[in-house]
Amino acid sequence: MEETLPAPLSGIRVLDFTHVLAGPFCTRLLADLGADVVRVESSKHPDHPWPSAFKRSDGRPASYLNTSRSKRSIAINLKNENGQKIATRLAAVADIVTENFSAGVMARLKLDYETLRPLNPRLIYASMSGYGHNGPHSDWMSMNMNLQGYGGLMMVTGAEGDPPTAISNSWNDYIGGLHACSAILHVLAERVVSGVGQKLDLSQFEGSVAMIAPLVLSSAVNKTSPRRLGNRSPSVAPQGVYRCAGSDEWCAISVQNDGQWQAMVAAMGNPAWGTDPRFTTILGRLRHHDEIDGYIEAWTKQLPNTEVERRLKAVGVPAERMRRIQDLIDAHDGTEVFKKMEEPEVGSMLTTWLPFTLSLSQFSPPRPAPSLGGNTREVLESWLDLSEGEIDELKTQGVLV
Repeated sequence: MEETLPAPLSGIRVLDFTHVLAGPFCTRLLADLGADVVRVESSKHPDHPWPSAFKRSDGRPASYLNTSRSKRSIAINLKNENGQKIATRLAAVADIVTENFSAGVMARLKLDYETLRPLNPRLIYASMSGYGHNGPHSDWMSMNMNLQGYGGLMMVTGAEGDPPTAISNSWNDYIGGLHACSAILHVLAERVVSGVGQKLDLSQFEGSVAMIAPLVLSSAVNKTSPRRLGNRSPSVAPQGVYRCAGSDEWCAISVQNDGQWQAMVAAMGNPAWGTDPRFTTILGRLRHHDEIDGYIEAWTKQLPNTEVERRLKAVGVPAERMRRIQDLIDAHDGTEVFKKMEEPEVGSMLTTWLPFTLSLSQFSPPRPAPSLGGNTREVLESWLDLSEGEIDELKTQGVLV
């Protein structure tokens, strides 16, 4: 029988003060990897102010259910001195503390790294913010679209001649969460060698800029700013999303070299324009992209996108039909990225999962997001060894809310 290993972060404790999306997404990844993630919450300031097509009866939307799954929740009044003391005691036995408040908030709560480090030298303290806590814009409020604009991304996104365009679905939040998770894993590995923790200061702005590094390098070398290309590429042609038969049906095609160009022309029935000498090289096709697009779409509009995809794939040309979110859900494609999760109020629901598998480590199936403070008692018992009487007294004092 093949040996199996526990999830990579089994036994790692994470005290999570994050809210909204970037921070909770980071800690959800840690939870997926096996960490015991405890969200510190409060009924006075619930973390679900955003509109949603689905909400649980306690007001928690679909986005919260996704980013908070597989975690536990403890409700603490951090404005109460004894509440701060309980949070401090939890941090003293945690491996990781995560937060994404504005600069100065954690210090006012006496939960900043400088206060906690003497109590727990092995603590990894991850601070996430829009512009970092030490830069010139550390006091700026940050939102996903603003970060995309200030980070240069929107100026290279969208069609030529159109206004700057944001990537939807909170790009910066997910990129920030991924970078934070990666950095935390790095420091965890380093701690095995050094035996001590570190503070991690992550800037979502800098994370966004890092994702357009080739464009930054090109601009620095050429002293020019890249223009908006829509679905086209600056280096290969033709590339685009082409209308197919039916209502709002499309297929993405990306011809990478001359061989693929010839294969596509053959798959289209060798039309006369396919031998036009202007189109025989990549440079020529880049110059005459508009004309070529017209020829391609005249062909694709006659066929279902599945047939365009089939014919081009058969000759080695990269082509994929455009699918709606519901198409992904219905198909599943035999991938591991979707998992079923039993949610108390809605029953079985689909959630996204880690986009990789490991040959030996075993992951636990995703658990539904906790109710606010739903694990307060068990966390205080397991992390701090408090008795039922001590926990009841904290409730009486207004510490647990």
